[in-house]
Amino acid sequence: MTHRIEFNEEELKVKLNTETGRISWRELLPHFARGVVIRVAGELDLVEVAARFAADDKERVAAWLTRGEVVRASDEDARSWNQSQPEFWAVVAAPWVLVQVVRMQ
Repeated sequence: MTHRIEFNEEELKVKLNTETGRISWRELLPHFARGVVIRVAGELDLVEVAARFAADDKERVAAWLTRGEVVRASDEDARSWNQSQPEFWAVVAAPWVLVQVVRMQ
């Protein structure tokens, strides 16, 4: 039997914030290969976006998708990241790995 743990919105954000960390392109590559990397625009709060994904907030996520602020990482992203070897902030909102570029090498 599995039990699902429910969090209120603030608890969820705190939990996600503690699970956010830096990751290299090399570490991110296997997740990209699985098709689960989501690129989040730098002006958005990564933890807020992850919380909306985790809460299945279809309306908010759809708005970000429509504006291109949240997109599935593309092959073009991968080529660029392979060249520049950036560092990312990343957080998992299963099954997705949400990332923002921190700095380019």
